[in-house]
Amino acid sequence: MRQTTMLKKEEATKKWYVVDASNKTLGRLASQIATVLRGKHKPTFTPNVDCGDYVIVINAAKAVITGDQVHKKNYYSHSQYPGGLRVRTTGEMRSKYPVEWVEKAIKGMIPHNKLGDKIRNHLFVYEGETHPHQAQKPIELKID
Repeated sequence: MRQTTMLKKEEATKKWYVVDASNKTLGRLASQIATVLRGKHKPTFTPNVDCGDYVIVINAAKAVITGDQVHKKNYYSHSQYPGGLRVRTTGEMRSKYPVEWVEKAIKGMIPHNKLGDKIRNHLFVYEGETHPHQAQKPIELKID
């Protein structure tokens, strides 16, 4: 009989990965990063424990999307005040707010609960090629 190993929070080992988003499709990029952040790529994955790794995304402004999403897809947010609806197109998000654009895509693929809030803090997105995390010695993560 096999025993399922349940990982404790203290036993989780975390690595740092760096991902280059240049010429990568945003949806595929986001889903694979969400898998690493959550820890599903590890054999010791435990659903209720933060056992994922840290991910640094560089060149967020160079991520691409397919089809006609530039004009048709919109991002909505509301300030909770009357008339406070803000609508941004994908083209506007990509050109003016690339960091928020990539973070929003990844955030949608992580659980929306307290554990998801902790996992989201392990994501670092930068518009250019430089990042301040050289001391952590991040490993390059290949994304298809």
